[in-house]
Amino acid sequence: MDVLTYVVGDVHGHRDELADALRESKLVDENDAWCGADAHLWFLGDFVDRGPDGIGVIDLVMGLQEQAAEAGGSVQALLGNHEILLLGMYHFGDTEVPSDFGPRSFARSWEINGGQSADQDGLTDDHIEWLSTRPLVAHAGDHLLMHSDTLEYLDWGDTEDEINETAQEILAGNDLAAWWEVWRRMTTRYAFRGPNGAEVAEQLLAQLGGERIVHGHSVIADQLGIHPTQIEAPFLYAGGKVLGIDGGLFVGGPCLVVELPWEPED
Repeated sequence: MDVLTYVVGDVHGHRDELADALRESKLVDENDAWCGADAHLWFLGDFVDRGPDGIGVIDLVMGLQEQAAEAGGSVQALLGNHEILLLGMYHFGDTEVPSDFGPRSFARSWEINGGQSADQDGLTDDHIEWLSTRPLVAHAGDHLLMHSDTLEYLDWGDTEDEINETAQEILAGNDLAAWWEVWRRMTTRYAFRGPNGAEVAEQLLAQLGGERIVHGHSVIADQLGIHPTQIEAPFLYAGGKVLGIDGGLFVGGPCLVVELPWEPED
């Protein structure tokens, strides 16, 4: 029997909505503790900013990771661009980034992009260590998991391991310009849209492995031109090669807990 595998997109500080969605999928119980047995659950990043309790989201996920491991399951997380922003703000604050494009700093971008003071105030050494060592890309079966719908990951390496190792070396150091490049590259999006989207996705899959890309970052409503409250399911596009799972929780959309593989209902 195959292990059940689920993915969750951008939570953006909405801890209670996440817990409710996981409960509905029978992955946590009424006390928000793991009850998913040997299931595998992947978070695709953006735990923080824009919502009320980013630290609560991180604490929930870290706790579930331990509980799932004890139960024979697995909870894992990728880094999103907002985790880079959170950590960059923590480490560098308003120190100016060398740039030809005018004033740049993590503090400025953090404020513009929904940074929450409570998240900064609640950060502990354990949070920073855990976040800084999460991968940027991963595989779950035939699925290539990544936060951002971008090809910029390839600037850090030609394989999953190379990309993750390069990024973690940067996050373990204090090179402001290198940190900023991680943030900048991971804010890019829409690599798989348009008439060539399937071809672009196939090229990335051929490079990194897998049969389908699964990403968050870009709200499905923006892709479809609808209101977030109208989202009911993930968005399969690029000839079926790409699955977007960001329901736009911070703008009133659903917290999608998606079982893989996912196919649209007829």
